[in-house]
Amino acid sequence: MSLRRGQVAFAAAAIAVALGLPRVLYPVLALDILVWGLFAMSIDLLLGFGGLLSFGHAAYWGVAGYAAGLVARDAGMPFPFAALAGVVASAALAFPLGYLSLRRTGIYFAMVTLAFAQMLFYVANEARPLTGGENGLQGIPRTLGGLALGPSLSFYYAALPLVVVGYLAAYRIVHSPFGHVLVSIRDNEARARALGYDTARYKLVAFVLSAALAGLAGSIEALSQRFVSLDFLHWSTSGQVVLMAVLGGLGTLWGGILGAAVFLLLRDFLSTSDVLRDAPGVVTGLVFIVIVLGLRRGLWPTLRNGAGRLLPRSRRAALEPQVPEPEIR
Repeated sequence: MSLRRGQVAFAAAAIAVALGLPRVLYPVLALDILVWGLFAMSIDLLLGFGGLLSFGHAAYWGVAGYAAGLVARDAGMPFPFAALAGVVASAALAFPLGYLSLRRTGIYFAMVTLAFAQMLFYVANEARPLTGGENGLQGIPRTLGGLALGPSLSFYYAALPLVVVGYLAAYRIVHSPFGHVLVSIRDNEARARALGYDTARYKLVAFVLSAALAGLAGSIEALSQRFVSLDFLHWSTSGQVVLMAVLGGLGTLWGGILGAAVFLLLRDFLSTSDVLRDAPGVVTGLVFIVIVLGLRRGLWPTLRNGAGRLLPRSRRAALEPQVPEPEIR
């Protein structure tokens, strides 16, 4: 019972923060933090819990963005259905690409995923009648019930339920028997195979689920920006989200949100700073080096452990991990 109370308290605090976030930050940045946090969660599901490092997840973020934009603009569908179309497109793409990529392991798997993502980048650039090429996909509407959601604040609260659904889906996957088997495969695949689990199938399902979550995030981002550029598919997008997941803490799930918040807030601060505007990469790199070297497990485990010393024992369980966490090496 105490565990359940702690989880309820944690969920209530998270909902309060999400509802009040656009009142503290401007709505576009607030939604970006939540969306990129979901994107980082999809990476953590694959890397932190499955031990599979993908450098090509921008493919599913970008393809979903284009799919959602085209469905919203050309078919006139409400934004929830457009987002669903993006999820379906990313999952459908992930099945064959994941099947081929998972034939390799380690760094070879990472390079194959990167190669597929770059291939899609050039395909999107050449398919100008459909994607707009270098000019991007423009004029994406966002409607609900026949009404246009104009102001950013209105769209933030309209899109928030979709983001929450993505978070809950990630949480359910990780804390299901499937998630525990996935962790066992990460720790010792040979032993999991000896116990009778079809590890190749489990990894493929995890890959597709991770791509679907990335697709949901990419769809919401495209609808929020009303524009999809080639940057959605660029390799640097994959690198950024991996960095967010590592900063937040691998194998923690919620660390992805924290990593995304730190990354985006720092980028926003540097872009408006008169002193540091000319060297954002240097400052960002130094901050991240300090965090990674000083906090080997990431930001979320560090903050959780600090909060655990202050909270009553009955509430610590909501912040404690349910699966082993890998260290940043």
